[in-house]
Amino acid sequence: MNAVEAFSLPGHPCNCAQAVAVGAGREDLVSELAACGGGHAPEGRCGALHAALLLAPPEKQAAILAQFQAEAGAMTCREIKSGTRYPCVKCVELASRLLSEAQG
Repeated sequence: MNAVEAFSLPGHPCNCAQAVAVGAGREDLVSELAACGGGHAPEGRCGALHAALLLAPPEKQAAILAQFQAEAGAMTCREIKSGTRYPCVKCVELASRLLSEAQG
């Protein structure tokens, strides 16, 4: 199951961070990421972005941050929802894509 499917599937209660982990094949992180959706990731960061950073190689994290900021317009959930209005499902799709690219 890809990240967008995990996030969008009716009856599958994945938040954005969990969906990125599931899409990356890391179902073992679902419990750990349960509290990271809806603006509750560290530093108020988008949960999808938080999960991508958690799973990415350290040397790729800065590039993920920069590209996410460039495409979504912000890195925090609050700014994304109120300012750029970039949809959550698009954040999941973007974070998942950036993670996949970072992992090679």
